[in-house]
Amino acid sequence: MTSKSATSLQTPLLEVRNLQTGFKIDKQYYNAVEGVSFTVDRKQIVGIVGESGCGKSVMSLSIMHLLPKGIGKVRGGEILFEGTDIVGYNEKKMNNIRGKDISMIFQEPMTSLNPVFTIGYQISEVLLNHQDITKNEARAKAVTLLKNVGIPRADQIVDEYPHQLSGGMRQRVMIAMAIACQPKLLIADEPTTALDVTVQAQILDLLKNIQEVNDMSIMLITHDLGVVAEICDVVLVMYAGKIVERATVEDLFENPQHPYTQLLMQAIPKMEEEKERLATIEGLVPSVKDMPEVGCRFANRCPKAMPECMQITPRLEDTKGGHEVACLLYEESWPREERVGAR
Repeated sequence: MTSKSATSLQTPLLEVRNLQTGFKIDKQYYNAVEGVSFTVDRKQIVGIVGESGCGKSVMSLSIMHLLPKGIGKVRGGEILFEGTDIVGYNEKKMNNIRGKDISMIFQEPMTSLNPVFTIGYQISEVLLNHQDITKNEARAKAVTLLKNVGIPRADQIVDEYPHQLSGGMRQRVMIAMAIACQPKLLIADEPTTALDVTVQAQILDLLKNIQEVNDMSIMLITHDLGVVAEICDVVLVMYAGKIVERATVEDLFENPQHPYTQLLMQAIPKMEEEKERLATIEGLVPSVKDMPEVGCRFANRCPKAMPECMQITPRLEDTKGGHEVACLLYEESWPREERVGAR
């Protein structure tokens, strides 16, 4: 007989099923995330990539219940955290797990940190909300956390304000706040944006080290495939609110299958190639008001598009060994010669 603890370990830490998140525009809701399903296993780093406007951040805010009130809402689907659906949780229930079991590093630390409170106060606030400790104990822990994320003079920085720190230092403070209560899941939304290359590498090394030490899972949102290759185990490629490809990081880089993923790969600069111009993807991601109701959402930008791509919505299907693609070129319902010839 399987024990309850063994069963809980087999359950994915996070399972998102058919998530639909919409925004109210001109008194009508439009979905920015449409039918997204994925899992994050324990101790796993899942990368979510795609252009700006693909729905990556909206998906993370849906999980955290941080969508703008009165404008955005989860309109369907399930978000299972340790087997429990948290979609219907009220603010009190979410506050019990937000910051404690699920934490988030936001995209821009300067706007995420409160400019009128010290670094120590903001870290201590997280600790005091979820742990039975005194203010002095919280301050001491804040200093330790700052040291753990590689901030020098932590005992002095703890009393400084966000504007007194560099971008890289502020990002480390955000990480310290996020890991303060040793969460099981860390959502990192573009944690290296606007940082120089050297600091980016340091932040990635820090995240990887924290993940290994604390045995936690990370959901890493980025538009940088180089970041994905560095630390992720599994990659989800999103386009226009949908997942178009899912694979292990090795499979994705060795054999990208969706035309969108292939174009993203081609846009990565390579040291051995001398090119005057980088490859680009023509066109733009459609706005939420202009999403096609049927067909592939990438069809109007896809160099491999067929007439049927405008009429048939592709399904996310397993092509081999867990590598999933949402593209008519790979759907088994199509005659083999047509699919092979179109690739």
